[in-house]
Amino acid sequence: MANETITARTIADRHLEQVAAHVPLVAAWLGLNPGDERQPDLSPEGFEALAGLARGTLTSLAALPAPADPADLACARLLRERLTAELAVHDSGEHFRQLRNIAAHVHQVRDIFTYMPTATDDDWAAVAGRMRNLPAALDGYRATLTEGMDRRLLAAPRQAAAVVDQLTAWTGGGTGGAGWFAEFVASGPERLRGELDAAALRATAAVAGFRDWLRDTYAPATTGTPDAVGRERYRIAVRHHTGADVDLDEAYAWAWDEFRRTAAEMRTAADRVLPGAGVLEAMHHLEKHGPAVEGEEAVRDWLQQLMDGAITALHGTHFDISGPLRRVESRIAPAGSAASPYYSAPSLDFSRPGRTYFPTVGRQTFPTWQLVSIWYHEGVPGHHLQLAQWVAVADRLSRYQTTLGKVSANVEGWALYAERLMDELGFLDDPAHRLGFLDEQMLRTIRVIIDIGMHLGLAVPADAEFHPGERWTPELATEFMATYNGSPAELRDSEIVRYLGWPAQAIGYKLGERAWLAGREAARRRQGAAFDLRAWHMKALAQGSLGLDDLADQLAAL
Repeated sequence: MANETITARTIADRHLEQVAAHVPLVAAWLGLNPGDERQPDLSPEGFEALAGLARGTLTSLAALPAPADPADLACARLLRERLTAELAVHDSGEHFRQLRNIAAHVHQVRDIFTYMPTATDDDWAAVAGRMRNLPAALDGYRATLTEGMDRRLLAAPRQAAAVVDQLTAWTGGGTGGAGWFAEFVASGPERLRGELDAAALRATAAVAGFRDWLRDTYAPATTGTPDAVGRERYRIAVRHHTGADVDLDEAYAWAWDEFRRTAAEMRTAADRVLPGAGVLEAMHHLEKHGPAVEGEEAVRDWLQQLMDGAITALHGTHFDISGPLRRVESRIAPAGSAASPYYSAPSLDFSRPGRTYFPTVGRQTFPTWQLVSIWYHEGVPGHHLQLAQWVAVADRLSRYQTTLGKVSANVEGWALYAERLMDELGFLDDPAHRLGFLDEQMLRTIRVIIDIGMHLGLAVPADAEFHPGERWTPELATEFMATYNGSPAELRDSEIVRYLGWPAQAIGYKLGERAWLAGREAARRRQGAAFDLRAWHMKALAQGSLGLDDLADQLAAL
């Protein structure tokens, strides 16, 4: 509108609208543009156009007088920092070589369907149209990766191999099935059966063709490309994932202190599970003889009941959980996903609820000793409570601050804080569940050590019990995880590939939790006996996104 007052928040939301118009996955995630049949533009021109939107928004923001409103000032600071960090990643050419087993550009062509409504025939017609457009999206990314080959900007061989394996799973390879796309449209209306089946077949064939090109043409060209990205690329990634310029040497040393502290707690907890046993022995005992759930449907329902129970127990005591925040769905992750659980936030109008996804990776028996803490992380009071609450307050902040502008370390830090909170509140007093919680804390601590260690080529401390003085390699990191963490082998392998292909993302969990805990403790000290944990939680969750440069200080002031 011509008379609209221009503020940082209006600029931020205009940027969100522009991105949603350019990136169909963002629009589908937010619940915008229903009926859209487009697939993401993964060509070099598509990535450059997205960068151009960021540059234009930064220009508009620079022309704005310094905001006097604290809320507008916070939005401006976030928007400037996020777009600057995104452009640094783009300008370094990461999109020309981005292949990894989680949250990769190529995954968008399938993930987008999980955000689409499927209630009406029109919805299913849009699904069919989007599947028909999938081949062009993969052709675009083939052009991007080809330009990366020409520029000698290449993924490492293990990243290419991981994506080849995932795409094979999408097509049904190895199982004899018709593939993910055919399974997705199987529940569509009979009136559109021919159209849906043909579109799914076209999408599956395109994925198989792209997979073959990756395997036969791209992967051989990656030979000799190192797994580690080095300090400069890592520094850019750290800013992008944390919203801060982290002192990596301090973080590495701090993580070793956390490792030793957590290892001591785990020894005590293991003795409660199996008196006289060591940590790994106790965890192996729980894997083989502890409580377990049989079957995919049963574990999905068990996880749903866990989240529903947490909502009932926490509402009115430590949080206010009302309205659409009370709805969160437990789902099984599709074949060809990474081995780690994940969460997807609700649409802006809550027509699509928040959802947790559990990868079964071919298993049918699911020990529960780790799952309780993990689902407090993924569901309630973790990701779901934070990200759904952000959607609920989007009209008071900006939609950008509560969606597109999220900072990974803030979000993952809150979810890890949520696990610790449930331990503090007594929800993990069962010896098996508490060992599971500590094992998850250890995993996140190990992530900081080996993620920084592998990418920067650091040495294990000379006073460590594990391979003192040796330089980190993927093989050494795998052994370290196997020695001190109870994750199954398939998850360990997937995790190492993830860290190498997604540098610096994994360090945000513990560093983010550190900021959340520091902010809470400072607020508690400042308020003394007047400190109200429930009130602090709800104020904290109403702030929207903040980077680690600002998070602890803002939490302390609440």
